Amino acid sequence: MPRLYGLRSPIAAPLVVIAIVLALVVSGCGVLGGAAPGSAIRVGSKDFTEQFILGHMYALTLEEAGFRVERRLNLGGTPVAHAALEAGEIDLYPEYTGTALLTVLRREPLSDRQEVYDIVRQEYQQQFNLVWLEPAEFNNTQALAMTRERSEELGITTISDMVANADQLVMAGPPEFQEREDGLPGLRMAYGAFQLAAYRAIDPGLRYQSLLGGEADVVVAFGTDGEIAAFDLVVLEDDRAFFPPYQVAPVVRQDALDTSPGIADALNALAPLLTDDVMRQLNAEVSTNQREPEDVAREFLVQQGILEE
Repeated sequence: MPRLYGLRSPIAAPLVVIAIVLALVVSGCGVLGGAAPGSAIRVGSKDFTEQFILGHMYALTLEEAGFRVERRLNLGGTPVAHAALEAGEIDLYPEYTGTALLTVLRREPLSDRQEVYDIVRQEYQQQFNLVWLEPAEFNNTQALAMTRERSEELGITTISDMVANADQLVMAGPPEFQEREDGLPGLRMAYGAFQLAAYRAIDPGLRYQSLLGGEADVVVAFGTDGEIAAFDLVVLEDDRAFFPPYQVAPVVRQDALDTSPGIADALNALAPLLTDDVMRQLNAEVSTNQREPEDVAREFLVQQGILEE
C-alpha cells in the first residue's frame, strides 16, 4: 500500500490531509480560494514613500471599517508586488494605471485617463482575476518642474512655453529620459523639434538639489513629488497631454472581495480625497519633514473624518 506522510494506516492518511488543509485555511494561506471569514486582510505596498503612506492609509481605513489587517508593506518594485498579489500572498496593494498599462500589460502608451483605467480594469479582471477599485484624483505621472522664480522670470507655465524657450534652458533628469519614448524623444514628437541648451544626466536623488542650486532650469519630476510642495515649484502644464496618466487605486484579489465585499466601500471613499496637492503635501511630510508614513496617513484620515481622534 502506498504511504502518505510515512503513515501506513489507510484511515490515518485522509485524516492527515484534512488536518493539513484546514490548518492552511485557518492560517490564511487560502488553498480553498480567498481568505476565510474573519481572517486578516493583507495589505501590501511597493518600496517608496508614497506607497508607504497609501499602504498605511488603506490599512487604517479598513481597520476603522472593522476588518483585521495585516501590513506587508515595502515588498519591492512592481514585479514583486504584482506577483505577491497573483500568488495570494497579499490581498491588495496600491497600483498606478500607467504602470499597469505599460509595465504589467505591456500595452502602448495612452493619454486619456478614463481609457487607460478602463483597459487595465478589464484586462486585470480577465487575465488575473484582480479588481481595480476607484482611482484617486491625483496623477503621479512624469512631469517637468521649475522654481517659481525662474518660471515667472521667463513666463513659462506650460511645456509649449518651455519648448519655445528651450535653447535658453538646462534640464536635469535621469540618463534614460534622453532616450525613452516617454522622455525627450517623445516630447519632441508631441511638441515639435526643440534643442535644449543642455541636458544634465543626473542621479534621481540629486534632481531637486540641482534645480534649487541653479545648475538647471527645468527638472524631470513626478506629479506628486513632495519636493514640489516643499519648495513651491511650478509643474509645467502638459498642454498636449503627452505623459500617460498614473492614477493610483487599490487592486484587490476577487476572492478577497467575494469574502469581504465591504473592502470596496471602505477604500473607494478615499479616492476623491487624494488630489495632486494633497499627495504632494503628504509626501513632503515624510520626505522633507522626516515624519513616519503611518503618522502622516493617520493624521490625514483624522482630518478627513474617516478616523476618530
